[in-house]
Amino acid sequence: MNLLIVESPSKAKTIEKYLGSGWRVVASVGHVRDLVPENGSVDTENDFAMRWQIMPGKEKQIKLITDELKRADAVYLASDPDREGEAIAWHILDILRAKKLLAGKKVYRVAFHEITKKAVLAAIENPREIDQNLVDAYLVRRALDYLIGFGISPLLWRRNLGKSAGRVQSVAVKLVVDREREIEAFKPTEYWSLTASCEKASATFNAMLSQFAGNKIEKMTIASRAQMDEILAAMTVPLAAQVVDIEKKKTSRRPTAPFTTSTLQQEAARKLYFSSRRTMSAAQKLYEAGLITYMRTDATNLSADAVAEIRRYIGDTYGDKFLPKSPNVYVTKSKNAQEAHEAIRPTHFDAAAHGITGDEAKLYDLIWKRTIACQMTNAEFDSVSVDIKPNTVNAIFHAVGTTRTFDGFMKVYIEDRDDADDSAETKLPSLAVGDAINIAALTPDQHFTQPPARYTEASLVKKLEELGIGRPSTYATIMSTIVDRAYVEQDKQRRFHPTPGGWVIAAYLSKYFADLVDVNFTAKTEDTLDDVSNGRAQKVPALRGFWTPTQSMIDGARGVKTTDIINEINNVMHTHLFPGGDNKCPQCDGTLGIKLSKYGAFVGCSNYPTCNYTQKLTDAPAGTDTDTSSKPTAQSVDLGDGISFKIGRFGPYVTNGDKNVAAKKYTAETITLDIARELLNAGGTKAEPISLGENPATGAQILYYPTGRYGAYISSNKVNVSVKEQPDLATAIELINNKKPSARRGFAKKK
Repeated sequence: MNLLIVESPSKAKTIEKYLGSGWRVVASVGHVRDLVPENGSVDTENDFAMRWQIMPGKEKQIKLITDELKRADAVYLASDPDREGEAIAWHILDILRAKKLLAGKKVYRVAFHEITKKAVLAAIENPREIDQNLVDAYLVRRALDYLIGFGISPLLWRRNLGKSAGRVQSVAVKLVVDREREIEAFKPTEYWSLTASCEKASATFNAMLSQFAGNKIEKMTIASRAQMDEILAAMTVPLAAQVVDIEKKKTSRRPTAPFTTSTLQQEAARKLYFSSRRTMSAAQKLYEAGLITYMRTDATNLSADAVAEIRRYIGDTYGDKFLPKSPNVYVTKSKNAQEAHEAIRPTHFDAAAHGITGDEAKLYDLIWKRTIACQMTNAEFDSVSVDIKPNTVNAIFHAVGTTRTFDGFMKVYIEDRDDADDSAETKLPSLAVGDAINIAALTPDQHFTQPPARYTEASLVKKLEELGIGRPSTYATIMSTIVDRAYVEQDKQRRFHPTPGGWVIAAYLSKYFADLVDVNFTAKTEDTLDDVSNGRAQKVPALRGFWTPTQSMIDGARGVKTTDIINEINNVMHTHLFPGGDNKCPQCDGTLGIKLSKYGAFVGCSNYPTCNYTQKLTDAPAGTDTDTSSKPTAQSVDLGDGISFKIGRFGPYVTNGDKNVAAKKYTAETITLDIARELLNAGGTKAEPISLGENPATGAQILYYPTGRYGAYISSNKVNVSVKEQPDLATAIELINNKKPSARRGFAKKK
C-alpha cells in the first residue's frame, strides 16, 4: 500500500477517489509542528538552531499518519506547492525519521497545482526530493518572525503600547497611519469649470470650456469665483456657435491578465465586498474540491493545455470574432514568482461548476469569467473629440464622445477600478465641421482638490505588492491581523483608518524601530527570502544580516525611559491630537498629552494627580470629520462677507461666526453667498449644533445649540442646560454634570 499525505481532509477525499485501490490518503490539517513558544527557541548564538514541538491538538493527526505508515510500503508527501507546503513536508519527514518509522520505506515529494485526476497522476509519475532551499527560506522567515515577536512584543506589553509587532503587519499599519497624516495635512484648493449645454437640432450634449481669450483652460486654471464671473460676463446665453474641429480615432483595450493571489483579493474586494480572509477561505475550498488551480501564486501564465481548452470554448460559444489569431500572453510583473507555475484558473472549461453555493459560487464565477476573458480579443472603441467656438466670443468648448464598437473580452468580463470610475462611454450626435450649435446654458461648477483616499483592503494589498512587501500566502493574514489587533478599523466605505492603538504603535516603532517599518528594509528582507528559496543566499548568513541590526534596535529600545517614549509619541501625534495647536488643559491650564494605561492610550493632563482631567483618545480630534472616502466637498468654503459654508458632524451648514444654520440641501458646488445670506436671515429650519467635546463622566458628546425654543442651550445624554452664549468645554462639563434633576412630568400631584 502507498500512503499519500496532503494538508486538507477534503482534499484527501478527492484525491483518494482519483488514486483508487492500493492507496491511502490522509491529511496533516496544515502545519503539525512549530517553535517552542518560549524565549531561546531560536538560538542566535548557535547558528540560529531551532527547537520544535508538535503543535497542540495535532497529536491525533501525527498518530493517524504513523499508524497508516506502518502498513505502507512508500510515503508520498503531497502538501501544497509553495514555501509553507514544502516546510510541512519537511516537518512531517523529520518527525517520521525521529520516530524511526521509515526503515525500508521509500519517500517521495510530489506537488500538483490543480486537483484533477490528470494532474495528480502526473505528479505521482514525476516525484522529486524535498526542496531544501524552499525549506530554508521558510526557516529564515519563521525565525525572523519569532525573534521579532519575542524581542519587541514584551517591550510593548510592559509599557501598554500595543499587543504585538510584526515584520510585515507593522509596515501595513504604518502605511495606513501615513495616509491619515496626508489626509490631515491636506489643504483643499479651489478651482472652477464651465459646462456648456449644447444643442444641435433635437440632440443635446455637454462641452467643457478649454480655451478663453487665447489661453488654454486646464483643471486648475480658474481658481476663484471672481475669475469665473469675468468669463461669464463675456458670454450671454443663448450663444450661437459652430463646430470648428473634429478628431476621430479608434482605440482598443486589452483584457487583463488572469488572477494572481493579489489581484484575486483586490477584485473580490471591489466586486464582491469580500475581505482578503474571506476570499482565500472560499478559494481554498474551490481548490480542494478540484475546481480551480492552486490559489497562492504570483504568476500570470497559463498552461498550454488550459489555453487550448479556453480558446476552444470561446470559439464554440462566442464565435471566431472573439478569438484572437494567437493566444494572449501575459508577463508576470513580480520578480518573485518562482514558486508557482500558473495563474489562478478553473480546472476545466466544458461547463460551469455545479454543486457550489454562497461565497464559493460567487468567487468561482469571478475566476471563470476573468480566465475566459483573458484569451479573448480586444474591446474596440470609436473616440470623437469636437471643438466648438462661439461666434461672438474668443473661446473654445471641447467635447469627447466614446462608443464601444466591438465588445471583445468585455462581452464576458470588465475589471473594476480602485478609487476611480471605469472609463464611461459617452455619445455625441453626428457632427461635422461648420455645423451650427446653440449653447443654451452655461453652468459654472466649483470644485476642490481632494485628499488621497484611505486604503481599502484591495488598495492596501496592491500597495504592499508594489512595494515588494509580503507574498501571496501572507496578504490575507496581514489584513486580518491588523484588524484583529485593533490597530486599524474599517469605515462604512470599507476603508482603513488607524485606531488610537494604531497611531501609538506606529509612532513608537517609527522612532525606536525605524528599520522594521521602513518599506525598503522590509522589501529587501522579502528579496532575501526569495534569494534563499532560489539558492542564491544561505540560511545562516541571511538570518545574521537581518538579526544584527534588529537586535541593536531592541537593545537600544530596552533602555529608554517610559516618560521619554511618551514624549516622543506626543511629538509625533501632536498635530493629529491638537490640529489647532492648542493642547492646554481646560481645567488647570496644564499641558494635555498622551498617557498610557493597561486599557489603552488616552489624553490626560501633565499636572496629574493634582489635576485629574482626562479625555478619550479617539481616532480623530473632537469636532472634526476626516472621512474623505465619500466626502463630495471641502471642509470649509469662504463665501465672502465673513460667511462660510462648512461640513460638520451633522452635515453641511453656513455660519457668519455668530450664527450657524443647517444647509442640508446644499454642497460646496451649489451653495452661493446669496443663498447663505437667505439661510442666515431666515434662521433656517434648525440651528446647526456644535460639538464642544466629550463629557469624561459619561463618554457622551456635549452639543451647543445656538437657538432653541427657550434660547441657546447645551445638551448631552438627554440632559439640557440653558446658556446665554457658547461655553467652553470645561464650563459645559460642569453645567451638565451638576444640573439638579427636575420634577418628572406625568406624576400624580400630592393631595
